[in-house]
Amino acid sequence: MDPFGNTPFFLAVLKDIPEEKRQRIILRELLIAFFILAVFIFIGPQLIMLLQVSEAALRISGGIILFLIAIKLIFGGLGEMMSGIPEGEPLIVPLAVPSIAGPSAVATILILVGQQPDQRLKWLLALLLAWLGTAVILFVSLKLHRYIGDRELTALQRLMGLVLTTISVEMFLQGISLVLQKTV
Repeated sequence: MDPFGNTPFFLAVLKDIPEEKRQRIILRELLIAFFILAVFIFIGPQLIMLLQVSEAALRISGGIILFLIAIKLIFGGLGEMMSGIPEGEPLIVPLAVPSIAGPSAVATILILVGQQPDQRLKWLLALLLAWLGTAVILFVSLKLHRYIGDRELTALQRLMGLVLTTISVEMFLQGISLVLQKTV
């Protein structure tokens, strides 16, 4: 869900919204994202089977998407990401989807549920905990932005980008490993 990486994006998207409405918007978008991700816990594997997508393809594509997001976090590109966002109060896009419930979060859920489908309640609890952590960070970021500058936020965003790069490469390598196991 990358709350640290999303913080500058959320602040930029909500900059013209009155401060008293920002918290309500963030809560609404968080709830929408949670619902979407929870749906993937329960029907995601069936959807993947219907689309005939392998776990290897899911890991590789999730790794590539996460890598691209990480590169944008490290080297910038926020302005390009925001082009095409309509003026006014956002609804679902771009905050709930793809910022919180993005491709990498969906891919991670699908991989975990695919590996242990009998543990759906455990994955739902894990999602809830990750969601709560994301919510806290995003709400605190509104207040924190007053005390730390854009430079510090950018540094935090880039640090998260480095962490996500490592995670994305690992997802990609796991997908390649699955492909190689099937061909041997």
